[in-house]
Amino acid sequence: MKRKDLLKQLTAEGCILLRNGSRHDIYLNPKNGMKQPVPRHNEIDENLARHIRKYLGLEKR
Repeated sequence: MKRKDLLKQLTAEGCILLRNGSRHDIYLNPKNGMKQPVPRHNEIDENLARHIRKYLGLEKR
């Protein structure tokens, strides 16, 4: 999955960029207060993208 596609999904669901890092950006879901790092790679593995969405509370567990 392309990183920009994942970021579009996260922002469409209401997540916001909390802060930038050197290798990761931290996104916050204000609805539940969960934070999750998103790597700055151009391609993000599907399993990692699913984990990020699940941890932020955007997918059912």
